[in-house]
Amino acid sequence: MKLVCGKVTIEDVDEFVSIVDKIEKGTGATIQAFDARYIVNQKHIKRAIECADRARRRNNNIARDRSIEMLLYAAGRRQITEALEIGVSSGLNRIVVAIDGGNEIEAAKSIESNTLDTPADEVLGSYDPDLVQPYFDITANEIDVVNGDTESLVLERVALLAVER
Repeated sequence: MKLVCGKVTIEDVDEFVSIVDKIEKGTGATIQAFDARYIVNQKHIKRAIECADRARRRNNNIARDRSIEMLLYAAGRRQITEALEIGVSSGLNRIVVAIDGGNEIEAAKSIESNTLDTPADEVLGSYDPDLVQPYFDITANEIDVVNGDTESLVLERVALLAVER
């Protein structure tokens, strides 16, 4: 797994997705872009990929496409339309792009040169608790129990998607 982080202004989401699709096809990598405000840390993405791959191995996947399955697990949602909230949108975005499999190095270079306005490593881990907590249905009581460790609660939500039916 390789992560590319940065800032990008997206005028047309479909065009952005088309560029990412071309990079995927050209490199054999699976690529998914996320709104960095919802991604708590690198473990969040890693856990989502692990869970998505496990579901696919067990023929228990939700989506046909691996990148969408990664998105669903990262979002802790079974509905694609709900999971898309943590994806990219029109306007200025701080993004984290997960690249897994295929030629990850070439895919990362292509993502950086073809999509990002500014590479920025500090984007990862600068999530917005005011977005994350309600999105993942994290209560104040839960935050108190884990001494403010929002990250662990998000990782739990990612893993629990597999048992929700």
